[in-house]
Amino acid sequence: MGRAFLTVIDSVGIGGAPDADQFYNGGVPDTGANTLGHIAQARENAGTPLQVGTLDELGLGAAVTLASGMVAPGLDAVPAGAWGAAAEVSMGKDTPSGHWELAGVPVPWDWHIFPNETPAFPPEVMAAIAQAAGTDGSLCNGYASGTDVIDRFGAEHMKTGWPICYTSVDSVLQIAAHEGTFGRDRLLKLCADLAPMLHDMKLGRVIARPFVGDVDTGFERTEYRRDFAIAPPADTICDMAHQAGHRVEAIGKIGDIFSMRGIDAVYKGRDAALMDHLHDRVNNAPDGTFVFANFVEFDSLYGHRRDVAGYAAHLEWFNAELSKVLLQLNADDLLIVTADHGNDPTWIGTDHTRERVPVLVHGIGPRALGLIAFGDVGASVAAHLKFPFTGEGRSFL
Repeated sequence: MGRAFLTVIDSVGIGGAPDADQFYNGGVPDTGANTLGHIAQARENAGTPLQVGTLDELGLGAAVTLASGMVAPGLDAVPAGAWGAAAEVSMGKDTPSGHWELAGVPVPWDWHIFPNETPAFPPEVMAAIAQAAGTDGSLCNGYASGTDVIDRFGAEHMKTGWPICYTSVDSVLQIAAHEGTFGRDRLLKLCADLAPMLHDMKLGRVIARPFVGDVDTGFERTEYRRDFAIAPPADTICDMAHQAGHRVEAIGKIGDIFSMRGIDAVYKGRDAALMDHLHDRVNNAPDGTFVFANFVEFDSLYGHRRDVAGYAAHLEWFNAELSKVLLQLNADDLLIVTADHGNDPTWIGTDHTRERVPVLVHGIGPRALGLIAFGDVGASVAAHLKFPFTGEGRSFL
């Protein structure tokens, strides 16, 4: 049977989503966005070609061309793995939509999005936040970058104790608070208490964003982020695998995304620590285990900040670590590398971009999978581990 490792490199899109013209950044449609392709072009133009040979050997360059028609500079390997490009049907370019659909459950509703204006949140939401926080009010109440917002409001937050509340074009309400003056546990309880009300509105996530620092040293978000996500509307591959007696392990924010349903163990931390956890599970997870991992810093540190150089360096770091992972796998293991949406750091705005995503597979030999669906990934995990799949998708094994 072997084991299955599903690894999401968060936001590494490859362009070409057929409905990109229906999704926007700063009033501009996402048509033409290509996270991986544009990063490769930028590095080529800078005279330092992108070094992601292991990913390319699995089929990354071929997938970019299949998805978008672009020949990404330096990505011209003949694939030694199975490779394809997946398109999403859920009407969202956000974390839950992408992950749930990869796991066999497209989103059956329209997400609630707060308006891009100030104030962004309705009075009843603001009143609920203040009541749950035990404060007379809150700060920001608009669209903001998570790093900019703590720079702008961090000092006032420490003085007043009011939580910093902000959102984006994703279906989210994020609350930032200082770990020392406000308290991490207090922030987590605040978000947990608010989540049911927001989920009833079909808001995808309430996200706790603890930070540390001060005006003199600067403010910095910590690793203790937590997403309070609405529960999937049907059984995902996590539920299916668990119900069939398989051990399901979550690395990164997977546990939060799936509301801990069907998950036996969770490993958290920054991406470097998450990679250590992945190495450990590849070396030690028992036969039949399903490991579902998300590496979020592509998105959170580099995509939203439109940091092309940082994104490229993180891709090269992941590529080097993946080379080691492949050597550690057992002969009967399946490993899939994919993404949940795009976040082109060369694009206008600061939000996700609607793109196809790569599907790179080690363990089934070289083959072209073609243009496939997100749900085909989950169906293939189920086929490999031999448990019944009741979601939407068809196995490519």
